[in-house]
Amino acid sequence: MKIRFAVLLSLWTIGIAGQQAGININRLKWIPDSHLFWVNESDGIQIYNPDSLNSKKLILTADQINTSGLTTGIENIVWNQNRTKILVYTNSFRVWRAKTKGDYWYYDLKTGIGKQIGKGLESSSLQFAKFSSDSKYIAYVSKHNLYLEDLGTNKILPLTKDGTDRIINGTFDWAYEEELGVRDGFDWSPDSKHIAFWRTDATKTKFHLLINNTDSLYPFTKAVEYPKAGESPSSVKIGVIDLSSKKTVWMNIPGDPANNYIPRMTWAGNTDVMVFQLNRLQNEGHFYLCNAMSGHATNTHNEKVENGWIQPFNPLDWDAPWWRWTQDGKYFIRTQEKEGWLHIYKVSRDGKEEKILTPGNYDADLSAYDATTGDVYFEASPYDATQRYLYKTNINTADSIRVTPFIFDGTNNYSFSPDGKYARHFNANIHRQFNVRLVHLPDHKKIYPLQADQFNDPMLPFNLEKFKVTTVDGITMDGIMAKPKDFDPGKKYPLFFFVYGEPASAVANDLPNFNGHIASLIPRGYIGIAMDNRGTPVFKGTAWRMSIYKKIGVTNSRDQAMAAKEILKWPFIDSSRIAVYGHSGGGAMTLNLLFRYPEIYKTGIAGSPVTDQHFYDNIYTERYMGLPQDDPEAYKQSSPITFAKNLQGNLLYLHGTGDDNVHYKNGENLFNELIKNGKMFQMMIYPNRTHGINEGEGTTQHVRNTFIKFIEEHCPPGARAVEKS
Repeated sequence: MKIRFAVLLSLWTIGIAGQQAGININRLKWIPDSHLFWVNESDGIQIYNPDSLNSKKLILTADQINTSGLTTGIENIVWNQNRTKILVYTNSFRVWRAKTKGDYWYYDLKTGIGKQIGKGLESSSLQFAKFSSDSKYIAYVSKHNLYLEDLGTNKILPLTKDGTDRIINGTFDWAYEEELGVRDGFDWSPDSKHIAFWRTDATKTKFHLLINNTDSLYPFTKAVEYPKAGESPSSVKIGVIDLSSKKTVWMNIPGDPANNYIPRMTWAGNTDVMVFQLNRLQNEGHFYLCNAMSGHATNTHNEKVENGWIQPFNPLDWDAPWWRWTQDGKYFIRTQEKEGWLHIYKVSRDGKEEKILTPGNYDADLSAYDATTGDVYFEASPYDATQRYLYKTNINTADSIRVTPFIFDGTNNYSFSPDGKYARHFNANIHRQFNVRLVHLPDHKKIYPLQADQFNDPMLPFNLEKFKVTTVDGITMDGIMAKPKDFDPGKKYPLFFFVYGEPASAVANDLPNFNGHIASLIPRGYIGIAMDNRGTPVFKGTAWRMSIYKKIGVTNSRDQAMAAKEILKWPFIDSSRIAVYGHSGGGAMTLNLLFRYPEIYKTGIAGSPVTDQHFYDNIYTERYMGLPQDDPEAYKQSSPITFAKNLQGNLLYLHGTGDDNVHYKNGENLFNELIKNGKMFQMMIYPNRTHGINEGEGTTQHVRNTFIKFIEEHCPPGARAVEKS
């Protein structure tokens, strides 16, 4: 039910700097523990060193790849510790959201000779393969069991044997992956004598059945273990396998495993594992330092949030590091919502010392750490929540310095090398073209490309501008507005709102873009607006983000509606032609706006929405709403279906029946409520399509055509002359 900012950035950058001659820095992938990066080019795999980009090293030729028998293309590379051997990931398939199972090919870079690993196991079933530090072994997951492969003898040894569709070793069930941001569920100890792994017991988790009516003579179902709000989570525990004895020691972490979460785990040296545990309500977190030999767990550090939640990832950027060990493992750094802001803290290994590294009235989102200098990089924007800038402080000080040059005003996002010395810098501003650059840090010196940065008009078919609007409740919201090129302030235009509004994403970013569906309509004579209400993950402090606790669907929809009322006062807005669109969480917002504020919103398109809070998964929903059995009224008031009887305008509902995220069940329950109350609506249901409704020949164009046809019929385009009184 989320739109992730970093994913959108990667999509928007494709084809910009990467089309220039030379290195395609959009495709660069950093090599662990260094600032080297590799690119898959026509002649083979090339390694580049940003210290001297003129020299590159061809480590594996296209002929060597073909000779080994690999023909399906290189999707990723896993490196051994001294960069003499690699695993090539290929032929992958989606598990849930991501393509995390496939085939791996092993190459010795000294000889160029390669071979497929995991032979004898099911094709495209291997997950998260990685080398031991001595490069003698590879461990991986296949069909929910961990395996060890000896590179010298090719012998494959199962390390776990109880894996089934419900007992999951080394990876996770649907809810953990989707809502806690974890997929790879095991890790070698630094000395490669042990492997720590998650074991998920989903045997008590109920199945949600997806029905396929099209791919066989008789319908069949696909079962997804899916714990819904109010249902207990899958039971999870951490085990450590001793590779000499092949025995597993279970970490003795306090608490009921079926009523707690373990979203993060990492080695803390060769003998200890640091584990972070969240309680069921996700408002208390506990760090445990676990002895890998005995399983004894020592509670070292605790966190607690009142009337809110602890994010199991960085709330402003899911892909940023969640904690980093520093100073030879004596301390770690991480972000916490504390004292009204998201700040970075340095915490001692034993939890007895805690120091804030980013004091002040602003939010700081941890980005990278340079172990050689002690520099801590973070993104912040003390003066404009629609923008982002890179800053740095130091592990031994609390002085912050802006790193992003002032010429790059707007939204700045960084993909750091693992050692924090370089980064791919993405810059965007609604008034100019994108810039994608490779920079050295901390001086922010541009390394590549050689061409000058672009500060020209983005050449969009519409104009973009930013605005602020203050509601009757005293809430000031940031917004982005798109206007036709031939905009005439003396005429009235139909208005199209693009919404999301939940804690997983923001929409009013300083990007030269607008929602793809709506963007094509703006030149035909529409105004497009996107605003971020309270509860969205923007740089406005903890109170802003936590204000929708137990009020999803209530507070956020009121903010949007009250802001819309102010906007409707603008002289160039035609209040009789007001449309709204959102997908997933934005689809739920669309329904809430149509049902709760029918006097404002005349037409709406809801894509794959949650219609009743009880129907979504427990991790996401309970994080923001608490348990339904504890506060049933909060769930009722937060659910669009409760207010469906108020529909007055035009509704188009879009959903795929194969959606494993927001189930099609949401649609049919809403349809029954609308039918019961005599409410007319339209729906377009896509067989077996998942949450994004994009699989299958012709689907994307069909969705677009359906979208445009509905809007043009019910919210006609074009400016109209102001009627004279």
